[in-house]
Amino acid sequence: MPFKRYVEIGRVAQINYGKSTGGSWLSLMSLTRTEYALVDAPDMVRSQMNFKRLSLTDIKIDIKRIPKKKDLIKAMEDADVKNKWEKSSWGRKLIVQKRRAALNDFDRFKIMLAKIKRSSVVRQELAKLKKSAS
Repeated sequence: MPFKRYVEIGRVAQINYGKSTGGSWLSLMSLTRTEYALVDAPDMVRSQMNFKRLSLTDIKIDIKRIPKKKDLIKAMEDADVKNKWEKSSWGRKLIVQKRRAALNDFDRFKIMLAKIKRSSVVRQELAKLKKSAS
């Protein structure tokens, strides 16, 4: 499996450290120094960010170096970044994590009961299969 997540202009990345961890993805605009990139997203102000705080994704959009905000938004919509992210296994995992974090105590209790019920059904079916096999 070849390496696909190169640091390049238009590469979509996710912030892995700080206040907006996990939710926001942004695009690399320009490489300012060896360890910093100029990044921008539709919902944030263009700024420099250290590569240590970014996680590169497989998604890449076709943009010029340092485009205007409206061009960036149009390129992200044309590339269908949001749907690609939500369909990726990484994006689905983060959606599930957010959903679980929003559960209250009673919801967690109901999930526990459902897991117990499911495991008992699986155990009973496995016992039937073992009995019929022997």
